[in-house]
Amino acid sequence: MSAQRCVNILGLGLIGGSIGVGLRERGWFVCGDDQDSSRVSLAFERGIIDAMGLRADADVTVVAAPVLAVPQLVQRALRETTGVVTDVGSVKSHIVAACDNPRFVGGHPMAGSELEGLDGADPNMFDGAVWVLTPSSTTADSSFSSAAAMAAELGAEVLALPADRHDQVVAVVSHVPHLTASTLMGLASERAEEHAVLLRMAAGGFRDMTRIASGHPAIWLDICAENREAITATLDGLIAGLSDMRNIVASGDRDALQERLRSAREARANLPVRGTHPTELAELRIPILDRPGAAAEIFTLAAELGVNVASFEVVHSVEGNRGITVLLVDATAVERYRGGLIARGFRPSVQSLS
Repeated sequence: MSAQRCVNILGLGLIGGSIGVGLRERGWFVCGDDQDSSRVSLAFERGIIDAMGLRADADVTVVAAPVLAVPQLVQRALRETTGVVTDVGSVKSHIVAACDNPRFVGGHPMAGSELEGLDGADPNMFDGAVWVLTPSSTTADSSFSSAAAMAAELGAEVLALPADRHDQVVAVVSHVPHLTASTLMGLASERAEEHAVLLRMAAGGFRDMTRIASGHPAIWLDICAENREAITATLDGLIAGLSDMRNIVASGDRDALQERLRSAREARANLPVRGTHPTELAELRIPILDRPGAAAEIFTLAAELGVNVASFEVVHSVEGNRGITVLLVDATAVERYRGGLIARGFRPSVQSLS
């Protein structure tokens, strides 16, 4: 029987608590620490962690702290433990640059809750969520594989991106939407002072669009500071788009308005949908090349080509220590992905599951 796996959670808030209780339910031994000792005691009392403090020989240490605090805590984890270290910060470039170590791989699970702290800890929070990993050129393949396997065990879809690319993308899909929702909510609140009925009528689309504005404000101060350049560039694009929309509406250009709305509807309908049926998947078996970052490169290419990885595992070849990555991907995209892998020197084999 294999030894029980162990994880350290350094930072016992909403995400750290959810990772802890999620892995504990899946058979891991969970240790936890936090700058607030009362949180550690509470997490232990609630059964979110098995032991207080960090264990030096843990397989993985997850740093789950505000983005400005992450680099220092990662360095602490690298000093005090021997296993893989990852984090959950939503801005990656400054963290990856400050934590240049083969045992470290940056991470960002794109999940959350309107609840705060350990009160919102949910073992199923990451089920179906995207978990982005941002390996650097120095990240060991074994570190990437361990972090990816942990995320997948929690039910997440693993995606790999360079840190700078992650920050650009997350500004569009997360950071600016939050700021936009806050701005729209502020506008509605100001108007409500004049028209008391406004907020009572705010339902449906308005509530859906502004739901994310209910998130804890404190974390967004650091996010906006660390991802300022990407956020402001995205805001400039949004402002320009809204200005164009204003001019279309003001001019009464029905054809232009219909085209804008049609295009947006089509783009929305084309967003990826999870839950692919097994008969629509194909299996790829990819020997990992003997070069730094090869395992991460397999996932990075999938992200670049828009190929959804439904599941994966890393197995050892019978010849020795070389690993083989086994992926399940959309059958419609498998040849495109296979061609990209071959162009980069990999030798993938494909088998249909239908």
